[in-house]
Amino acid sequence: MLVTFAALVPTALAAWLLWSVVNSPGESEPPKTLPAPSQSSASAAGTPSDSDAKPPSASPSKSSASPSEKPTPKAPSKAAGGGTGPLAGKVVVIDPGHNPGNFQHTADINRTVNVGNASKECDTTGTSTNAGYTEAQFTLDVSRRLRTILQQQGATVRLTQNGDRAWGPCVDERARIGNTAKADAAISVHADGSAVGNRGFHVILPASVHAGTADTRPIVASSRDLGERIAGKFIQVTGQPPSNYIGGGTGLDTRSDLGGLNLSRVPKVFIECGNMRDAQDAGRLTSGAWRQKAAQGLSEGIVSFLRG
Repeated sequence: MLVTFAALVPTALAAWLLWSVVNSPGESEPPKTLPAPSQSSASAAGTPSDSDAKPPSASPSKSSASPSEKPTPKAPSKAAGGGTGPLAGKVVVIDPGHNPGNFQHTADINRTVNVGNASKECDTTGTSTNAGYTEAQFTLDVSRRLRTILQQQGATVRLTQNGDRAWGPCVDERARIGNTAKADAAISVHADGSAVGNRGFHVILPASVHAGTADTRPIVASSRDLGERIAGKFIQVTGQPPSNYIGGGTGLDTRSDLGGLNLSRVPKVFIECGNMRDAQDAGRLTSGAWRQKAAQGLSEGIVSFLRG
């Protein structure tokens, strides 16, 4: 019993600290689920995967079209909302990580793009649960639910993709969509593909990057505020603990290698809602009821940020 109690203390303390941060004043990014691909998922990853460009988790049964044969990408989904609720006049961009069609277009998504301080893959397939529920399905479902909640409060909401394009967009375009929309807040929704036993969520914040076309210095503080509020509300609403393998129990991580953050000119964060390779987390991520809680937790964090 003493061992069990000792193991619970760090998690409880981290949750309390995050709740305190979110609730302190002035602290200075059920819709239809897409069918899973018929391909089986790859073996579990041994280390946390890159939120911007994760190694492909499935091997396509057919080769992708060459870049010269690629279809013309569609424009991002039309902004919707703009009602009379408490978020009237606010613009939120939601970025569902990856795309369900990416696994059929590996040549397209493997080409590199400039992210300011490096070159990275345009995008990847993302990860999946061991049973084949893909990250792309998860992120699109949660993003649609989140859009609905925010629209009901009057926000104008844009998705970077809505399952309406064959692949992508690339990470640099995902950032550009938020910049062009002049978003008041932007969030990229993901789920991790780490080792079994690694559990919990973490919010990724932009580091201070000033290189090439990247300059996050104006958004570092506001993005941290957004991320801290989202982390605190996510714990409260979903019951999902902070990551036990990233962030030292805070549920927060700062990175300088993600194009979606490096190239953003608006407050933006990523969230890894859980580890798809861990059975306990996967049980939550594959539950429609839990995904609704995830969307609610994200919305409450965004609302807290937008209303100050």
